[in-house]
Amino acid sequence: MCRVVDLQQAVLAKNDACAHTLREDLAARGTAVVNLLSSPGSGKTALLERELTLARSRGIPVAALTADLATENDAVRLARSGVPVKQVLTDGLCHLEAEMLGGHLHGWLPADTRLLFIENVGNLVCPASYDLGETLRIVLASVTEGEDKPLKYPTAFGLAHLVVVTKMDIAEAVSFDEKEFRANVERINPGVEVVLTSARGGEGDGLLLDRALAARDGAPVHIPVMTRKSHHVHDAEDGQPHDEGHTHEGHTHEGHTHEGHTHEGHTHEGHTHDDEGHTHHGEHAHAARAQDRGHAHTTDSDTVASSRS
Repeated sequence: MCRVVDLQQAVLAKNDACAHTLREDLAARGTAVVNLLSSPGSGKTALLERELTLARSRGIPVAALTADLATENDAVRLARSGVPVKQVLTDGLCHLEAEMLGGHLHGWLPADTRLLFIENVGNLVCPASYDLGETLRIVLASVTEGEDKPLKYPTAFGLAHLVVVTKMDIAEAVSFDEKEFRANVERINPGVEVVLTSARGGEGDGLLLDRALAARDGAPVHIPVMTRKSHHVHDAEDGQPHDEGHTHEGHTHEGHTHEGHTHEGHTHEGHTHDDEGHTHHGEHAHAARAQDRGHAHTTDSDTVASSRS
């Protein structure tokens, strides 16, 4: 058991080091990263498409990278906004890692990008433990998922800089209790802002973009209590600052590491698709088996021209 915990901590420590370097490199070029986490089917693709479209209309240089186990559906949809979009296929891995992200950004991310939106794999467990060098971590939950979602996934919601409720246009139909949801969020992450949105109805349009731009320009970002308690904030013994906003307590990944996988992405410029959810049964086992075999999966990059561009 101790060996499993030690291995887990080593994997996370390596990821944190990569995230720290990535954060510094992107900050030096004026780019802030927004990491979006949610369950499958929460509506984050629809919401992100609207925010990207709004950013383009305002002349704000943004880009998006979206991760899924399979299919390019989300990238195809986000590309309708007209901004640079890249799809990462994780081939069974249930989250993105900082080293993986850095590899996909190299040679692709436009130099003038002010905001990079990361649509993480649809999952509120594994992605919560991995820092991606983000400036802002946003957790989304739809009104259909239940008011107790923050209590069921305390690490995901507990490390959020911002919590977003989606699909508010159907809140009344599904008897969503906003007051109870806010109270549960407050229990897990006191003081974090909760914003209400509806990609279909237009409620909250531009809020994600505005919050992200403010963070990029140096506005104070909420520091979760869970972060303050983490050893990642400041090490009192050596006096060296550490990346804030992330802790890895309370998660076990059954001793599996996910190194040795490279998954080249695809760039797209405009198609349509339906926003579908995904289930992730046995993903860690799949990744571990692939690693044991020593295989690195690489998908060549394709560029698809759009008639709408």
